[in-house]
Amino acid sequence: MTELNTAEHTQALGQQAKKASALMAKASADVKNKALRHLAALLRDNTQALQEDNARDLVRAQDAGLSEPMLDRLKLSPKVLETCAQGCEQLAAMPDMIGEILGMKQMPSGIRVGQMRVPIGVFGMIFESRPNVTIEAASLSIKSGNACILRGGSEAIESNKALAKLVQQALSYSGLPTEAVQLVQTTDRAAVGQLITMPQYVDVVIPRGGKGLIERISAEAKVPVIKHLDGNCHTYVDDPCDMAMAVKVADNAKTQKYSPCNASEGLLVARGVAAAFLPQIGALYAAKGVEMRCCSKAKAILSQVNGANLKDATEQDWFQEYLAPIISIKVVEGIEQAIAHINHYSSHHTDAIVTRDHMNAQRFLREVDSASVMVNTSTRFADGFEFGLGAEIGISTDKFHARGPVGIEGLTSLKYVVLGDGEIRT
Repeated sequence: MTELNTAEHTQALGQQAKKASALMAKASADVKNKALRHLAALLRDNTQALQEDNARDLVRAQDAGLSEPMLDRLKLSPKVLETCAQGCEQLAAMPDMIGEILGMKQMPSGIRVGQMRVPIGVFGMIFESRPNVTIEAASLSIKSGNACILRGGSEAIESNKALAKLVQQALSYSGLPTEAVQLVQTTDRAAVGQLITMPQYVDVVIPRGGKGLIERISAEAKVPVIKHLDGNCHTYVDDPCDMAMAVKVADNAKTQKYSPCNASEGLLVARGVAAAFLPQIGALYAAKGVEMRCCSKAKAILSQVNGANLKDATEQDWFQEYLAPIISIKVVEGIEQAIAHINHYSSHHTDAIVTRDHMNAQRFLREVDSASVMVNTSTRFADGFEFGLGAEIGISTDKFHARGPVGIEGLTSLKYVVLGDGEIRT
C-alpha cells in the first residue's frame, strides 16, 4: 500500500471499529460466550493449517536473521494454540462483568449513587513477534464488549492473518459484527502512526513489544497508552529460606523460558545463605549454559562451580532485560538492601522473594513497588492465564487504570449511575 492508501485503510478500520463497538457494548453474555467457545473449537480444528502459515513466517524471520529468543516468540506450536483455546474457554466460563453496578448507596437527598462497569469502546493493539497475542487480544475484546484494531509485526503477518480470519468466523457464527476485531492488513509502519493518532475512533492504545516500540508510541500517541517498557524482574533469596525451594524457584524463574518479560533477569541473594545457595544454583545455570554477571562477592563464591561462565557485572547489568540465557547476580546484606536494589533498578514488572520469614515476606509485599509481587514462587507466573484472567492483553507497569496483567477489568471503565424518584436539588 502507498502511504495514502495506508492512511485510508487505517481510517476505514477506525470507522468500522467505532460502529462495531456500539453493537458489542450491548451484546448479551450468551452471545459473546458462544463466539469464544466457537473460536476455541476453530483453533483446535485448524492447528495444522495455522502451523503451516506460521512456518512461512518462521522461514522468513530466520532468513532475516531474527534472534533465537525472537524466533521462539514467533512460534505457534500446538501447545501455544491449545493454551489460546483454553484461554477462550476460560473467558467464556467467567461471569460477565459488563453492566455490573458497584457500590450503590443511598444519599441524604434520597438519590442512590453507584458505578456501572462498561466497555472502554475501541482499543488499538500494537504488538511484535507473538502471533498468539492476536487471539488473546481478540478474546478479551469479545468478552469485555469492546472492538479492537490489531497491528502485529511484519515478521508474523501470515500467522496473524490466519488467526484473525478464524476470529471473524467465530464472530459471524455468533451473530456479532465481524468488524469488532480487525487486523491491519499492511506491514507499512505508517499504519502505526495513523492508529495512535485517531482519538475520534480509538479510545486507548496498548503496545506490546520491544522498548523502542513502546517508547515511540508513548511519545507520539494522541490517545491514552497502557504500557510496560521492559521486564527486568528479580528473584531475591532471603535468609532464612528453604534451600531446595530457593534453588527450584530461581532455576524456573530464569530458565523455564528465556524470552518472556516475566523471566527473572536479576538474582539477589542474602549474605547469610550465599555460600550454601550460590554453588547449587550456579551448577544448574552452568549446566544450562547461562552466563552469570556477578558482583565481586557472588563471583568469588561461584568461581568454585565447574564450567560456570562468570563475568563481572557492570552498573548497566543491574538495569538490563536480557531475554537470553544471561542473569545478573548480587549478594546483598538482607531484605532492606534487596528491596532498595529492586526499587531502584527493576522495571516494576514482577519481583519475588523466597523466604521462611513471615515478617520479611509481608515487608517485601508492602514495600516492593512492582505490578506483581510474589512470595515463594516463580516470576514466570506473572501472566493473565496463570492469574485466572482467561488471557491478558499485556502487562501494565503504569499505576493508573490498569496495573499488572491486563484482563477483562482492565479493558473496562466505570460510569456513575444515579437512581432517583423525583428528587430535586435545593
